[in-house]
Amino acid sequence: NVPGSVMPDILPPLLAAYRTQHPGVEVELTVESDPVDIVAAGCDAGIRYGSVLEQDMISIPIGPRRQQMALAASPAYLEAHGVPQVPEDLTDHDAIRYRLDGGPLLSWTLQCKGQSVSVEPKNALILSVGALDTGLRYAEAGLGIIHTFRNWLDDDFESGKLLPVLPDWWPDIEGPHLYYPSRFAPTPLRAFIEICQATPVEA
Repeated sequence: NVPGSVMPDILPPLLAAYRTQHPGVEVELTVESDPVDIVAAGCDAGIRYGSVLEQDMISIPIGPRRQQMALAASPAYLEAHGVPQVPEDLTDHDAIRYRLDGGPLLSWTLQCKGQSVSVEPKNALILSVGALDTGLRYAEAGLGIIHTFRNWLDDDFESGKLLPVLPDWWPDIEGPHLYYPSRFAPTPLRAFIEICQATPVEA
């Protein structure tokens, strides 16, 4: 049971290594954003960012230990609306936002030199957080500024489709964790855990 944010880049290499070593194991992913009782849901394990886990759960880091969030917009949008110079400028800008399943919008919290600022831009487009990696297409089309994982923006930055916005204020967040019941880990899950623990990650 995993959030959509780990689907594009964190899970594919891990599952590829897993399938190479254990080709007979069938893997099923259920994508959900909210915290889930994985036992009640019939899942062997879950992945979450910064969630408070239930008792009797073991948690291990999976993927990068830290991830950076970033802001970006298309050159056409910034030419038409101006380039924000300070976080407070974002309140006058159109935003592409994500909403948790049946819950609040993901916050825009920026950090610089120990200072943290939360901003509320104008919402031009709100997407389900399950579609987290699709928002880039709307940013490229000029709908507004997007707040997403920095590494997802690398290709667009290199091509010039998107430009960095307020890079000095991009915050770091703790990376995702794999969690599972401590009382029992089936053999296929133990094998996946071993791959996660053996895979080099960013510090």
